[in-house]
Order: sequence, then structure tokens, then C-alpha cells
Amino acid sequence: MNFLDSIILGIIEGITEFLPVSSTGHLILASAVLKLSQSDFLKSFEISIQLGAILSVIVLYARSLLKNIELIKKTIVAFLPTGILGLAFYKIIKHYLLGNQNVVIASLFIGGILLILFELWQSKQAEGSEEISYRQALLIGLCQSVSMIPGVSRSAATIIGGMLLGIERKKIVEFSFLLAIPTMGAATGLDLLKNAHTFTMDQIQILVTGFIVSFVVALLAVKFFLRYIQHHTFIAFGIYRILLAIGVLLYFR
Repeated sequence: MNFLDSIILGIIEGITEFLPVSSTGHLILASAVLKLSQSDFLKSFEISIQLGAILSVIVLYARSLLKNIELIKKTIVAFLPTGILGLAFYKIIKHYLLGNQNVVIASLFIGGILLILFELWQSKQAEGSEEISYRQALLIGLCQSVSMIPGVSRSAATIIGGMLLGIERKKIVEFSFLLAIPTMGAATGLDLLKNAHTFTMDQIQILVTGFIVSFVVALLAVKFFLRYIQHHTFIAFGIYRILLAIGVLLYFR
């Protein structure tokens, strides 16, 4: 893996992290297209640069977060299920799911169909509430835990889960952004704690490069997504997921 690979993956991560298309799935597939070896470093890289994208949320929402302690508490409650399950299944996720193209392709395809069906059903429903209760926060966290399967999409799982619980679209999208902070912070911290001592200086520089690129690109992607959801459904993302899954399947045949 070289610096150009790092930049490419950083751009992909920054664009896809907050969209309901699975940034992890995209990183795994992009790594396969770039013919990168599924080493422990690459898997750590794919986890860690997601935190770079998440930092854009801190930059954009820091002021409102500091003024809303209640929202911080709800975010922590929502993080608990993924935090507990992620810690329990860390080895299985990293060694058997991350890097598994078949899991990603299946998740993208099935998730795309579900996203389209959900939006067709949702169009007939009344607008949801702008308030999130602690119970709803916990259930959203359980929905997020499904995204430990590569290709599912953390944002799709939390957004759809929240809307099914009766939360207004823009509110759950923003909550999904905030929930990413402790989720990816913990995932990156755990992985680096276990593996950083094995990285060479060149690998550290490559990791930092991807981290910075994903942060800068994500700043733009967050703003785009918030504007997009004001006037559009997620059906286009569902179609994209299906076409991507089929395209990738044909490519690797």
C-alpha cells in the first residue's frame, strides 16, 4: 500500500461515511480493485480513517453539542449496544468479516432492496417527531450494531431504525452523525491499542495521510447530504447499492 492508495481510499471514505451506502463496504471493494493485500494493517487502516471523516462532525456540531448535555447523554446511551457487541465480537469482525467481498456484495444488494422498500412504505406515513427519547436512543443503538457487518451501512441502519421509531428524517440523520463520534472513536481506539505497535513509520505516515484526506472530503459530504435529504428520499442510494453489488460481482467473476 502506498500514498496514492491512501489518498484514493481517504476520498472514498470521506464521500461515503455519512451516506447510506456503507463506507466500510466501499473501502473493502476499492482495496480489492486496487489489488491491496488484506493485511492486518489494511484492515486497521480501513477502520481508522473512518474516524478522520467523523471528526468533521465534531467540527460542524461542536458548538451545538456543548450546549445540549441531554443530547450527549442520549448519544452515549445509543452507543452502548454497539460498544458492548463490538468489543465482544472484535476478533470475529476483523478476521472474518472485514475484507470479505462476498459479505459486502450481499449486504449492499439486500440493503439496497430494503432501502427502496422502506422509502416506498415511508412515503405513506405521517411525518415523525423531532424529539428522541432515551428508549428510542437505545433502540437506535441496537439498529446501529447490525452495521458491524460490512456493507450494511451504519448510517442506513440508524436512519431507517430511527424513522421506524417515528423520528423525523432530518433529526435522525443528524443524530446518526453524532452517534458516529463515540462509535468510530471507540472502534479506532480499540484497534490502534491492539495493533499500532506493529506499524512501521511508513505505514503510520500512510495512515495519517488517509486520515486527513477523509476528514477534508467528509466536511463537504456532510453538508451535501443534509441539503440532499431536504428534498429527496434515499431511493437513489438503494438503486446505487444494487447496481454496485451487481457490477462488483461481475467484475470479480
